[in-house]
Amino acid sequence: MAHIQTQSEWEQDMCIKILDLVHSELYLDFRYLETALSALSPEPDLTIRFLATDGIRLFYSPDQTLKLYRSNQKFMNRAYMHSILHCIFRQLWIRGKRKPAIWNLASDIAVEWVIDSLKKPSVSRILSMTRIRYYDHLEKEGIPVSAAAIYQDLLTITDPEEQMQLQLEFYVDDHRYWPGDADKSSSAGQAADSWEKIGRKTQQELALKGLEDSDGVSAMETQIEKSRNRRSYRDFLRKFTVLREEMHIDEDEFDLNYYTYGLRLYKNMPLIEPLESREITKIAEFVIVIDTSFSTNGDLVKRFLTETFTIISQRDSFFRESHIRIIQCDNQVHSDQVVRNEVDMQRLLDSFTLIGGGGTDFRPAFAYVDNLLEAGTFKNLKGLLYFTDGKGTFPKRRPSYDTAFIFMGRNSAPQVPPWAMKLELDEL
Repeated sequence: MAHIQTQSEWEQDMCIKILDLVHSELYLDFRYLETALSALSPEPDLTIRFLATDGIRLFYSPDQTLKLYRSNQKFMNRAYMHSILHCIFRQLWIRGKRKPAIWNLASDIAVEWVIDSLKKPSVSRILSMTRIRYYDHLEKEGIPVSAAAIYQDLLTITDPEEQMQLQLEFYVDDHRYWPGDADKSSSAGQAADSWEKIGRKTQQELALKGLEDSDGVSAMETQIEKSRNRRSYRDFLRKFTVLREEMHIDEDEFDLNYYTYGLRLYKNMPLIEPLESREITKIAEFVIVIDTSFSTNGDLVKRFLTETFTIISQRDSFFRESHIRIIQCDNQVHSDQVVRNEVDMQRLLDSFTLIGGGGTDFRPAFAYVDNLLEAGTFKNLKGLLYFTDGKGTFPKRRPSYDTAFIFMGRNSAPQVPPWAMKLELDEL
């Protein structure tokens, strides 16, 4: 007997066809997004208003999808593109300690600005006065069109009515399935890695096919690069980790079946004992130097420290004897605080105050660290991070440890010595 299709099955089939049509129409205008447009698997969800994604699936409301396609096909195109760009810019995974509601709005604004600037028939729309005013505000204030920079701007808006107006204007998809930095599941990590690769491929495709010169294309390239820079910073922190044996039962190497069988057979004498140690990669020793010169912003410094500690905390990073120094220095060393565990880390963040305000000279901090090395304070110093605006005097000689100068903000960073790494991060 032939299966009679239910109303629900018919709606889902029609929605899949609609999403395929949307995919095809977007592809005609955005060939460089070929991989990204095909990366999410459609899945019906009756609990959401319209669309949502977790970086793996594109959840859709069958009822709303059918209604919106009939009434406003161009909105369907924009909404599909909106969710795809969230993933390309990796906004699902880089929220960190930011306030979720404001981060969601900042991400929506950044994505919508890109779509509005692409000037393609499949996604074009007439801009409301709310959009025009806020876009003009971003341009006037010199605020980069990225979720991180817009987030900082939104924090300055204290009028609830204005906040609500922006939320209503830029809302498109549901963010309830965004994993965020707190989600350590393998699927979330794999999705983040997958979209980093898709972003890299999109950049390559833009170079080959994205020949049109538009603000949207430039902003897309910039945001992809910024999200990759954050990953570069995460990867750089891994350079400070060491592989060491730590006292801990290694459950991955321990077979419980042999253990219990021995207890039964030989009466309290197991055939195999659990390993009492395991090899693990964690933070051992490194130094963070904060440039406290007059041009340094205290709030920005605290966000940098929070970001750094967030990343290393995610990795279960601390040994029982970790040794991290937080040094504040302008043209002289003003403060040296030791962090050995997450308790020390949180205590430092809660009470952090910027000390200094003079000119920038990098040499005193390196000399101070070299003295600590000579005194035997460090056993295995892995490296040094120097957070700065870069306007200062660098040491002439290469130190005995890896060094990275971290630049953050809107201004272009200066050149660093050939022996140092240079990382430019978007505002956190």
